[in-house]
Amino acid sequence: MTPSPFASSERFPEAAAPLEEACAPLPRDVGAALRFALSRRPVEDGRPVLLALSRAWLGEYGRPYAAGLAGPPPILVRAATAAEVLWALEQGLRSGAVSLALGAVGDATLAQSRRLEFAARHGAAVGVTLSRTLEGLSAARRRWRVSTLVGTGDVDDPRAPGPARLGVELVRGRGERPGAWILEQDDETHRLRLADRLAGVRPAAIAGTGARAGLAA
Repeated sequence: MTPSPFASSERFPEAAAPLEEACAPLPRDVGAALRFALSRRPVEDGRPVLLALSRAWLGEYGRPYAAGLAGPPPILVRAATAAEVLWALEQGLRSGAVSLALGAVGDATLAQSRRLEFAARHGAAVGVTLSRTLEGLSAARRRWRVSTLVGTGDVDDPRAPGPARLGVELVRGRGERPGAWILEQDDETHRLRLADRLAGVRPAAIAGTGARAGLAA
């Protein structure tokens, strides 16, 4: 049996950096990448979330399920081009009015990602860009590869699918070692948490989506 790549002994970086990147290597992973990106929102930050998505992205993957996100209603920007997505992200982050701003920016340049990082620091917010590859340079402090994983099933009902699971790999972290972890959605808090690695161990919630229902792309 091939050992799982998601078995890092490194501590999961719970606090988000001003700018991070979440890569979905396959179309089926886009929902997991979006779920992970939303989880990088600081738990106690009551400001709304900004989603900047192009019409092409929405046409391919669908509109995120806003009712699954706790807190104020999210702000959805339907942009015509990648340039408009970048502009909306930068303005939203710089304004200080949002806790998290995420968007599918395509192949952003190093200069463009630096502007996003500066804007996030200025607005005391978190920015997350969604991508399909990790090629090229980026100012993102952390670059993640996010994959959809098969659930382990429900211990009380073998016919039930069990908690949603995703694998996250820290491919690049400024001043941090790469690592890989399995995250799952807690049935009670609806937040992402580290998946149980030992029987009887219940990890604490690590992410702040606070969803009342699942998030779907």
